[in-house]
Amino acid sequence: MTRVYFHYSSPEGVCIDQHGTAVGNLAELRDQAARAVNSLITGQGPEDWRYWTLHVSDDLNDEIFALPFASVLGKLH
Repeated sequence: MTRVYFHYSSPEGVCIDQHGTAVGNLAELRDQAARAVNSLITGQGPEDWRYWTLHVSDDLNDEIFALPFASVLGKLH
């Protein structure tokens, strides 16, 4: 198991994950990242998520990948 951290950024600032999440492999990591983004954008609130990004980092703070919320939201109509 590997511990990874889900940090969120927007034009207004950054939210740092202090606790991390244990994952077994890259597929599980990708699925958890997508679930994390989906849980935020489907929650109640006035937030415009289009400009947010999820940054997934390892325990050395090296970025593994970034997931723009816009890629999950799709294009606006």
